[in-house]
Amino acid sequence: MRNLIYVLCCLSCFYCSHAWAQSYSLLLKGGHVIDPKNNIDGIMDVAISGDTIVQVAENISEESAEKVINVQGLYVTPGLIDLHSHNFQGTEADHYLSNGPSALAPDGFTFRCGVTTVVDAGGAGWRSFPLFKENIIDPSKTRVLSFLNIVGEGMRGGVYEQNLDDMDARMTALVAQQNPEVVGIKVAHFSGPEWDPVDRAVEAGEIANIPVMIDFGGHTPPLSLEELLLQRLRPGDIFTHVFAHVNGRVPVVDEKGKVRPYVKEAQTKGVIFDVGHGGASFLFKQAVPALKSGFYPNTISTDIHTGSMNGGMKDILNLMSKFLNMQMDLPSVIAATTWKPAQVIHREELGHLSVGAEADVAVLNLREGQFGFIDSQGYRMDGTQKLECELTLRAGQVVYDLNGLAGTPWQSEASSSSTGH
Repeated sequence: MRNLIYVLCCLSCFYCSHAWAQSYSLLLKGGHVIDPKNNIDGIMDVAISGDTIVQVAENISEESAEKVINVQGLYVTPGLIDLHSHNFQGTEADHYLSNGPSALAPDGFTFRCGVTTVVDAGGAGWRSFPLFKENIIDPSKTRVLSFLNIVGEGMRGGVYEQNLDDMDARMTALVAQQNPEVVGIKVAHFSGPEWDPVDRAVEAGEIANIPVMIDFGGHTPPLSLEELLLQRLRPGDIFTHVFAHVNGRVPVVDEKGKVRPYVKEAQTKGVIFDVGHGGASFLFKQAVPALKSGFYPNTISTDIHTGSMNGGMKDILNLMSKFLNMQMDLPSVIAATTWKPAQVIHREELGHLSVGAEADVAVLNLREGQFGFIDSQGYRMDGTQKLECELTLRAGQVVYDLNGLAGTPWQSEASSSSTGH
């Protein structure tokens, strides 16, 4: 009897130790982790259990993981957050980026670029948000959040976005309060001389306690950029298309290549300056002198839609690469696409690799070579660095794997089959 008890105890210890050794479902081994929130910039392993990050440390034992992915020589970052995206795709004519064909269904382009969260920038207004939620937000594997357009119809383009009667601060705020996916209010494409769209958006933002994103300009003569930045916007509100030079808007860099003093003052005050590259809103002649003078964007976003994706913007990694080649360091570029946008939209549970966080992870390769980058007017900048996505995890699951890092060699299956297993 005593011998039987001894055997049972040994078996129990064996199975317990085996279970303990397999405490991680996935281990990313040997990568260079950049996690701006936690000030990590070095070689680390990342252990994941289910959908949660459970350890970030040096030399985590491979025996403790069910699956090990060797990411040596690659960068491991939080899943990227695109703060300015257009995802309300549909088939309605005359609907532009609000249930129209120019927007992009997120899962088709996000994961292959390391993006795990997108923020639709005003495609839906309070009238159309329920359809956006039903058709796009809920079924997408990508986390989809939203800036709610101050125009009730959303971003339908043309006369719809000029309708002051459809800009209702109270209804916009109410829909925002009822839907946690709404993280801000959007103003865009208004070409009149009135300040009403901005003021009503800020009013809605005040009621719902969320920021406002402003796509500014369109009127001739231009409304005062200084008044917008220093008087109309609050700390935490977002000025997008920062490096644009378009009709109806004063550019942030003047004719002498200097950033206007009130622009720097606004950034110090707390206004967020977002890239929002888009199809017509990013020029090297604005961005290069701005960065050389020490003025950097707070957040780097794409303004992706069919036009910008097939133009000079391409995707978020191509855009991030532009900033690397304009001498913005890699940790700062990663911060501007992870932790900073998470803070801007008050979703601090995102954009980092802290223990207990949802395991949204991007594994990136920084290629060295000769590359060309194009701005919104077709001008080229040559560069020597380019980011490429190798692997993306969404909630602990591999959702994109460029070179099969997470795959099992086919020969092992063939060998197993030949032996009858």
